[in-house]
Amino acid sequence: MSPYGAPVPTPRLQRFAEEGVVFRQAFSAAPTCSPSRAALLTGQAPHSAGMTGLAHRGHGLTDPGQHLAHTLAGAGYHTAMVGQQHVNDPLDHTALGYAELLPSTGPRAAELLPGVLQFLGRGHDRRFFLSVGLFETHTMPDGGGTFGYPGADESYVAPPPGLPSTPETRSDTASFRSAALVADSAYGEILNAIDDAGLRDSTLVVITTDHGVALPGMKGTLTDAGTGVLLIMRGPGGFTGGRLCESLVSQIDLFPTFCDLLQIPPPAWLQGRSLLPVVRDGREVNEVVFSESTHHVSYQPQRCVRSRRWSYLRDFSDWHRPRLANVDDSHSKDLWVGAGWADRPVAGERLHDLVLDPLEQVNLVDDPAYADVLTDLRARLWAWMERTADPLLAGPVAHPPGHPPLPDDALSPG
Repeated sequence: MSPYGAPVPTPRLQRFAEEGVVFRQAFSAAPTCSPSRAALLTGQAPHSAGMTGLAHRGHGLTDPGQHLAHTLAGAGYHTAMVGQQHVNDPLDHTALGYAELLPSTGPRAAELLPGVLQFLGRGHDRRFFLSVGLFETHTMPDGGGTFGYPGADESYVAPPPGLPSTPETRSDTASFRSAALVADSAYGEILNAIDDAGLRDSTLVVITTDHGVALPGMKGTLTDAGTGVLLIMRGPGGFTGGRLCESLVSQIDLFPTFCDLLQIPPPAWLQGRSLLPVVRDGREVNEVVFSESTHHVSYQPQRCVRSRRWSYLRDFSDWHRPRLANVDDSHSKDLWVGAGWADRPVAGERLHDLVLDPLEQVNLVDDPAYADVLTDLRARLWAWMERTADPLLAGPVAHPPGHPPLPDDALSPG
């Protein structure tokens, strides 16, 4: 989107970015939906939270009491949510710590906005935490276009880096742009409602995404294209001024940031670090960040450690080809599959130089010139897995009963 320099018009988010702090090096803890969201909302690695796969495929939080909403409710906040949450299925908002589920008629922005605007405008005699989960820009099977909205001006769009410019990729990109504009408009209405209610100066607004765009080589991968996320914050605590933050941050850092800002004792399970020193003093708080995938619809046991300069990825399976079922269906995917993507080898270990190889295409694992870097990152990854009791240390991680994975060579998530 536009605050990050992409040719995707999002004018309201651009204005929001110019009022807050834009984190240019922000990463999710997983490149898929439920594990990423669970990590953000519990402040720990997905496997530590118990969310190693999708909520609607039997996975869930080991302890729902670790959800951010419980901590804020315990500190006197009224907690409310609407829209996408994807960390328990079927949705039980009270188990996650939410006192109120706002009304909505469906998952799209237009279907949940009235409830959000009514909530913000009704007056509040106590502090509140509101989670608004827009479904845009997820892929959608209805509405026209891969992302649920028909694209416009398909001939004049540029696909994301890593995809060729073809009619297929431009069609997907045009649909994504349309969906992003819907989301941008919805954010604008919410931000306007905050202003109209006189809450702007006292409200911290966080806008983020759960993973990369649902196109081949992005969502579901542990490269920057899969885990790099939008993160813009505006409000008390120094999150103002249209500043750019280049520090390396993970979404698991948000929970401890809230605790630090609100002077709430941080729960013992938190693994992230407060971002207030980053914002206030320009200090780095992370030498590296970690991300992971275990289950999506196919088993995909992978882990990654990323520093400012390097990324190291490890696959813990013996399947070294793309798992196509873990990639959303799209015209771009059809193009890649038709070109032989299913037979492309995927290395079990990968080391990438993020300065000279930002698209992470050149594997340096076997280059002796980088042996010291490889040794260091291997050790960091292993130490993190041990420190967080990663279940992969004990061998393959089973799917929940009744939810068998699709075969490694399955073509579609179904």
